[in-house]
Amino acid sequence: MKNNENTETGGWVDYRPGIKVLDCTIRDGGLINDHKFDDQLVKSVYDTCVAAGVDYMEFGYKSSKKIFQPTKAGPWKFCDEDDIRRIVGEKAPGTKISVMADAERTDYKEDILPKDKSVIDCIRVACYIHQMPLALDMVKDANQKGYETMLQLMAISTVSESDMHAALAIAAKSLANGVYIVDSFGSLYTEEIRSLTRTYLDALKGTGKDVGIHAHNNQQLAYANTIEAIVAGANRVDATISGIGRGAGNCPMELILGFLHNPKFRIRPVLECCRDVFLPLSKKMDWGYSIPYAITGQMNMHPNAAIKFRAGDTPDDYVSFYDQMTQEVS
Repeated sequence: MKNNENTETGGWVDYRPGIKVLDCTIRDGGLINDHKFDDQLVKSVYDTCVAAGVDYMEFGYKSSKKIFQPTKAGPWKFCDEDDIRRIVGEKAPGTKISVMADAERTDYKEDILPKDKSVIDCIRVACYIHQMPLALDMVKDANQKGYETMLQLMAISTVSESDMHAALAIAAKSLANGVYIVDSFGSLYTEEIRSLTRTYLDALKGTGKDVGIHAHNNQQLAYANTIEAIVAGANRVDATISGIGRGAGNCPMELILGFLHNPKFRIRPVLECCRDVFLPLSKKMDWGYSIPYAITGQMNMHPNAAIKFRAGDTPDDYVSFYDQMTQEVS
């Protein structure tokens, strides 16, 4: 039975069937290894998303080859059409394909093809608050080319309340299909996520636009914060297999699919991918919660310093890192 328009009730389970899940394993995970995942791994993730019923898979970025050298980064930094098609073959009907375009880092007018010439379904435009005018033009360009579009307001924990309200008022009038809360530094707590979600929903009320959540795990709150956003009304959710992602990583796919209780999602393929692909990979690549990331999260700082520290000779000298960070801000 239904207890409201968007919620199904079955015994002890409540779920909202309209919630859509986006897998950003390759895109966010690519920030660890310069987007140099091989085809076999990317194909494994794509097949997993299809088998698990995940709504979107994000392959990577549409980055400018005038700014970033293709000889130094892997293919998922640029997401050329031929590279994506090589992975997906005959595209499965259930899982849409997404890429991210960073404001000031992409030649969007040239490199994003018209939708009828691309296998991509959704363009997610990421920007900092001062880049909103450019981001809105990017959204307009992608929309007019036939794509679904999403706006990602990055590092929202650093934005003043007045600037946030101004940006949301502009976003509400844009062509974007939705706007994401992005906890770039993994610094936000559940009560802040709850408040932000309600603020976004109020700003976008009546527009038909979705509210999404992209959480980082610096304080081991990515899963909890994603749940909090969902409970507050967000219906777009980012997650990654085994929680892989830049630094402390992201909300784990295997957790959030279980929480959603939607029978269209299947956890077993994700667990197989965790076991067969990402457990071995975790021995070679460093991601996930560690104390240096917690320190930058608590201090509302970009995790670059922690990433550099973790790559050094004494990655577990937490006290030294703490002293370094507190001296820098004192």
